[in-house]
Amino acid sequence: MKVSFISLGCAKNLVNTEQMMALCRDAGMELLSEPDGADAVVINTCGFIDSAKSEAIDTILSAAALKEAGRVKKILVTGCLSQRYREEILTELPEVDGILGTGSYGEIVQALRSVMAGDTPCRFGSIHAPVEELDRVLATPRHYAYLRIAEGCDNHCAYCVIPSLRGRYRSRRLPNIVAEAERLADAGVRECIVIAQDITRYGIDLYGERRLPELLRELCRLNFHWVRLHYLYPDEITDELIDTIADEPKILKYLDLPIQHCNDAVLTAMNRRADKAELTALFQKLRRRIPGLVLRTSLITGLPYEDEAAFAELCDFLRDVRIERAGVFPYSPEEGTPATQMPNRVDTAEAERRAELVVDVQSEIMDAFNDSRMGSVLEVICDGFDGQAMSYVGRSYAESPDIDGRIYFTAEREVAAGEFVPVRITGVMDGELTGELEEETED
Repeated sequence: MKVSFISLGCAKNLVNTEQMMALCRDAGMELLSEPDGADAVVINTCGFIDSAKSEAIDTILSAAALKEAGRVKKILVTGCLSQRYREEILTELPEVDGILGTGSYGEIVQALRSVMAGDTPCRFGSIHAPVEELDRVLATPRHYAYLRIAEGCDNHCAYCVIPSLRGRYRSRRLPNIVAEAERLADAGVRECIVIAQDITRYGIDLYGERRLPELLRELCRLNFHWVRLHYLYPDEITDELIDTIADEPKILKYLDLPIQHCNDAVLTAMNRRADKAELTALFQKLRRRIPGLVLRTSLITGLPYEDEAAFAELCDFLRDVRIERAGVFPYSPEEGTPATQMPNRVDTAEAERRAELVVDVQSEIMDAFNDSRMGSVLEVICDGFDGQAMSYVGRSYAESPDIDGRIYFTAEREVAAGEFVPVRITGVMDGELTGELEEETED
């Protein structure tokens, strides 16, 4: 059987795709990089917000066009969209031949065999079950990989549907994580990106205490060059964790802390546990104790109770705190979440307008950050050669794959993907840094 996988959404979803690919490989199936010519196309979807749902539906319809043309035989939809809209997918998208929920990734082989036999598999295992320990076929470039340490979420933010799609928070056992990390390091992965919906909570459900610092120290003993952290919940950050990040050279001084807003009324309504004063104090502490720290966050405009004053407060907060990286999203009301029942919400057009204004504020902060790096020599991991730009492309500690900018640099010699090189920053191109390889000289 020839099977092609399409992974949409976040890195956590990508890990599930990689696990399904490994199960299919081990079952003797052939993995195709493109859907054209596949017996079955598996689309692992995101269903978090409207834009993600639209992308998933468009991808399904593109596969359906290949199916109608006889270039694809079957379409199987997995992931958050199928978990959330199981009935609607089968009734409104008749091109889909089967669906799996987020609790049934391990059943992919049986589902594919069933769908090829003419059945319509519809499998939805428990979303609260312990995390399955499965092998992976890496879909990232060979030099970096994601390491998922937990599944689900217990934060229950009022605007968020993830707990109903992914279940309660479940940590993986520490020895299992370390064993997987060892395999990644042995396979040549140089940058290990630690992920979960909330990595700061790691271990509480299994061990009754936070075990992230211990896990990070174990990872730093392995043959990784960089260890990057996504995503940390602000009120779960302990002094031990801060000390571990500051003291371990392999842990990048780059932290992703999604705060969503800063206004106390908005934060309280959204069931966020930190207020503005606590966020401000945390950022000050982090910058004081971790020199050179780069912060990333996520922000939502147009949330319930965000009036004009609250929005102005958010913009002023960003100017004061100077967070280097931010993803900005207009509020997307998600059915089944408490926020949809709340009053005092602006319409979608106004939420989008406010998002654009926050992007403008953030662009000024990012431009100033880029200016501060002019002339400096940065350690850069090469991601490859960009034929259109006619230069190499890579990232420093301040750029995470796929979500931040990149660094374009020239070199007189060949630079291999995954190689760490010194790059002198000389300019900016469309908001992204440019530079040139700083040739090492012997003493």
